[in-house]
Amino acid sequence: MELDLQPLLLTFKLATISSLLLLLLGTIIACWLANGRGKIYLTGEILVALPLILPPSVLGFYLLLLFSPESLTGQIIESLTGLRLLFSFEGLIAASVIATLPFMVFPVKSGIENLPVSLREASATLGKSTFTTSLRVLLPNIKPSLLAGFVLSFAHVVGEFGVVLMIGGGIPGETKVASIALYDEVEALNYGTAHFYALGLFTVTFLVLVFVYFYNKRSLLKGF
Repeated sequence: MELDLQPLLLTFKLATISSLLLLLLGTIIACWLANGRGKIYLTGEILVALPLILPPSVLGFYLLLLFSPESLTGQIIESLTGLRLLFSFEGLIAASVIATLPFMVFPVKSGIENLPVSLREASATLGKSTFTTSLRVLLPNIKPSLLAGFVLSFAHVVGEFGVVLMIGGGIPGETKVASIALYDEVEALNYGTAHFYALGLFTVTFLVLVFVYFYNKRSLLKGF
């Protein structure tokens, strides 16, 4: 039985890049949502939460239409960046970021909202802007929330199937991640190879979660 490591390596490459992008983008959105009130912020929160509710196939279908080179958005993206997102690794990154956004935004938003109001007030008294307050006061105090968001995002991207299948199509070496390889092997009744991919995904995500658990536990003990 010949085992192909490429889908696993591609999966962890995708999860790492997507999670790092989400750490930046998701934190910005979380700060914006946490510091605002009104209909526009409520609408933004609903849009961010949509991937939690929508079936992955539905989200993948609309992203398929959005990224299509025949669509206006697809043509604009290609003209501005030179990238054709459909059936490409870059498209998997874009789709993974969109589908995983709530897993980064909501832990960070919750962490910011649970901080004492006095931190914001003290920063405002010193004449600091909302941006400076978020960057230099709030975010350093929610490291566990940032880590939780990063890990949840990483784990979600690793396990994503519907969206990556719709956008990537399972091209070997380009978009065939481990979840798709696992599905293909099960469909072909190659349970030994399927077990290899499943165990690989399980082991890595389990170790990541164990690391986060002990990191947060150690951080909590330091606070006493």
